[in-house]
Amino acid sequence: MPFADVVRVGGVGLRTRPMRAFLSALGIAIGIAAMVAVVGISSSSGAELDRTLSALGTNLLTVQPGNTILGEEAELPLEAEPMIERVDGVERSSAIGRVDGAKVYRSAEIPEAQTNGLVAYAARESLPGTVGATLRDGVWLNAATGGFPAVVLGADAARRLGIGAAGPDTQILVGGVRCTVIGILDPVPLAAELDSAALLGWPAAIRWLDFDEHATTVYTRSVESRLEAVRELLPATANPAAPNEVSVSRPSDALAAKQATNQAFAGLLLGVGAVALLVGGVGVANTMVISVLERRPEIGLRRALGATRGQVRVQFLAESLLLSALGGAGGVLLGATVTVGYAAYEQWPWVIPEWALAGGLAATLVIGGMAGLYPAVRAARLSPTTALQSP
Repeated sequence: MPFADVVRVGGVGLRTRPMRAFLSALGIAIGIAAMVAVVGISSSSGAELDRTLSALGTNLLTVQPGNTILGEEAELPLEAEPMIERVDGVERSSAIGRVDGAKVYRSAEIPEAQTNGLVAYAARESLPGTVGATLRDGVWLNAATGGFPAVVLGADAARRLGIGAAGPDTQILVGGVRCTVIGILDPVPLAAELDSAALLGWPAAIRWLDFDEHATTVYTRSVESRLEAVRELLPATANPAAPNEVSVSRPSDALAAKQATNQAFAGLLLGVGAVALLVGGVGVANTMVISVLERRPEIGLRRALGATRGQVRVQFLAESLLLSALGGAGGVLLGATVTVGYAAYEQWPWVIPEWALAGGLAATLVIGGMAGLYPAVRAARLSPTTALQSP
């Protein structure tokens, strides 16, 4: 039979039992939609990560104290900052220093135990430009405000304290000292520790909070071509007496590792989608077997009118493939819609790999062919006389 006739004959069985065909196609569609959505959302997340790293740069290195050989927390020397600035390849640097014992509260009425997990840091004026931080409201610390009890809050810190805007009337307690909130940061992807921080100027922390002046994190921006060389030099530069007590990391590596974890999780979800697709294929096979049993008189009549076994096989196989293709097309459309909607909600660039769309449709045809093969062969083996005598 010509291809057009094969499609027309295969569609007859679907039109006569539309609800059964819809439910069978729905099983296929759910499996394909799950697979396309998982791949699309994972790819969109990766595109957002690439966009973020392109904007923030991958040349940021952080230097932090590690542990001593006795397992105690080490300390960066006071000379660590100026020494790091002299390393060949370092373009700029900045630092923060944790102010031990300085707890952060919204007011004096807050119970002492409710610290909200906030940390007070002394911060250099060059910090935003080095780590890529931006202000959501207010201003950053400068030479004037850095010597007074003025504070800039990280995004999470402001949320936990219930502060929506900076200003002279907005004050908090840091280590028992009343400080004016002059700025609020946006989230800082490459320095997440700043999100839950209350940041004071270096001179103010020394004067008002007895800060010991030791940096706990030094941030450096390096020339891309010299990045690995700088990374190797930093431990010995920051602490020549004990370079093994210095930890050097690249925050972008952590983001990439997180993306790799998301990719592994996406692989798990793909497996779930494959199971759903397999279940849909079983549904198609069940539909086709029942169709053969119900349409035995029709099969017998076709055989009596001269249809060959091969033509009967093609008819039922075409019906199975058409049913699966309809489900696959619906699944691809649904998966793409979910991907675009989720990416728009997260404000990501949406990405749906072409291989995911083509692979989804190909998978449905393979599943449909396998599901319809046995019913098609069974229908072709029916003798005309036996089929015509069926009720």
